[in-house]
Amino acid sequence: MQFSEFKKICMDKAQKMGLTEYELYYQAGQGVSVEVFQHEVNEFSASNEGGVCFRCIVNGKMGYASTEELSPEQAESIVEKAMDNASVLEAEEQVFLGEGGKQYQKLDREVYDLPTTEELIAKALATQQALYDAPENTVDGCQSAAQAQSMQIAICNSKGLDLQYENNAAVLFTMAVVSDGQEMVNEYEIKVGKLDAIDHKALAEKAAKTAAGKLGGQVAPTGVYPVVFSPEAMSSLLSTYSGVFSAEAAQKGLSKLSGKEGEVVAADVVTLVDDPFHKDNPMPIPFDAEGTPTACKNVIEKGRLNTLLYNLKTAAVAGKQTTGNGAKAGYSASVGIRPFTMYLAAGEFTEEQLLEKAGNGVFINSLNGLHAGANPISGDFSLQSAGFMIENGKKTIPVKSFTVAGNFFDLLQKITAVGSNVILPSATGMTAFGSPSVLVDNLSVAGK
Repeated sequence: MQFSEFKKICMDKAQKMGLTEYELYYQAGQGVSVEVFQHEVNEFSASNEGGVCFRCIVNGKMGYASTEELSPEQAESIVEKAMDNASVLEAEEQVFLGEGGKQYQKLDREVYDLPTTEELIAKALATQQALYDAPENTVDGCQSAAQAQSMQIAICNSKGLDLQYENNAAVLFTMAVVSDGQEMVNEYEIKVGKLDAIDHKALAEKAAKTAAGKLGGQVAPTGVYPVVFSPEAMSSLLSTYSGVFSAEAAQKGLSKLSGKEGEVVAADVVTLVDDPFHKDNPMPIPFDAEGTPTACKNVIEKGRLNTLLYNLKTAAVAGKQTTGNGAKAGYSASVGIRPFTMYLAAGEFTEEQLLEKAGNGVFINSLNGLHAGANPISGDFSLQSAGFMIENGKKTIPVKSFTVAGNFFDLLQKITAVGSNVILPSATGMTAFGSPSVLVDNLSVAGK
């Protein structure tokens, strides 16, 4: 059954049951992935997932019901189940549905056809061959993968919402394994976009070159240094701590930014943006999970916290307007909060100039153990790292197996310069994180 047919039956049933506040949310995704190893396809997978969630407000309480089966029987059943669920709830809290009649930004983005399985296989094999053809000494262990993914979302409700969204994306992944005969290291690269427009040779060469730069790495000496984070490393740190900008976390006492809107929380060179329409986000979307129009916003502007991220519920608690950041982890999930494309805005310096400003310190391009070594509530982190020493303003010997420690909230205050090279390292889903290179003053490094 098509969703449009399911939708009509479900909405008719809701009206017959006397409901005046209700919503139907639909989300579906399809994907094909191929992985190649030693010049052969060693893994293939195809997925087709999705379903619908019906929400209704009965006596001031929100009931949920969901199903993966689009059938006339389920269309009527989920209405009854949601009403039953609402009737047994005891929690007393405000509940909301989005209002219709809003203006939405048009997406300036070509919706292209997804590649075929044959095209995915050919691209993955060509990428792996490019790894072996790279001038660096790549060895067996190199892998490449190509994926095609699509997403459909629809929201309609009793308040006039009737929205639809569809987008496609292709992903090319490659991991280079490089050896000098004594040591073996690896590095991966990801690119998202129209598959035939992705330069697989450049992707493979970058992965191989970056991996080769790790060979001969030594343990960094212990000390307190200026640190330059690469865009990749800073993006991963930002991703780990992005939850502190959620109003829901703040209202639950899980963010140290609670009550700090309007206050200075970072150095004046720091501007943090959340942009649903960023050119490198593969899944830009004009509305959030509650049907609120999305918009670009400066979460932090020149060091000052302009706003946390809100959905309808948290905005009402705070007496504010939603920022259009309502999110669902899946069609059956409750509404939470997420950024769309969160990144540090570009500064005025090249990465080379940041190294010169650092003088003598450490350049970090890899952070590991982010789930175990970072505490999003306190902001403390202690992370296994790799990169290069900075000596007299230049990257010199590669270093590895050292720990960088600090506090995320303090780090924001210690950023002294920001690069102009903003990238989104691995933007493959509905949420992406990015950053330029940044120079941070005085972080603790524990090595030899």
